[in-house]
Amino acid sequence: MRDYLNSALGQVDESGKLRDPFDAHNVRRPAQEGAADVGDVHAVPFVLECKNVKRPSVPTFVRQGEIEAVHAGFPFGVAVVKIPRKNVRRGSVHFGVRTWTRVRRSLEMGTREFADRYLFLPSLRGLDTGRWYMTTDLEAFARLLKDVRDRRHAP
Repeated sequence: MRDYLNSALGQVDESGKLRDPFDAHNVRRPAQEGAADVGDVHAVPFVLECKNVKRPSVPTFVRQGEIEAVHAGFPFGVAVVKIPRKNVRRGSVHFGVRTWTRVRRSLEMGTREFADRYLFLPSLRGLDTGRWYMTTDLEAFARLLKDVRDRRHAP
């Protein structure tokens, strides 16, 4: 996932090496230090909690990503689940509804426009809104990540 995102974001050259190893926008796997987990992958301003399991527990993974984003000092935490026998870009990226809304608002987009542009689908699990989430794939997430970064650094 890290290598795919770095490539999709133009952070690597033709040979797959980072253009600038010191660029804060490189997608990285952080070293785990101390008792507070800081997530599996850092893609500023997102922490990605990555899973490769047969039976995903998405609401739990999303909560874990959100908690780890706080530990890492990042504003957004999401869960990424690898899809067996599929290219990495088809992995599922899951956003809690609150995180999805905060990212959407940061881009100043309406609900329908945001969902359509980044191919989000809702998963509404019963009446407990804490178990609801929005899902896209890693390819659409890479576009979203680029747009969020561009927006955060616009004059």
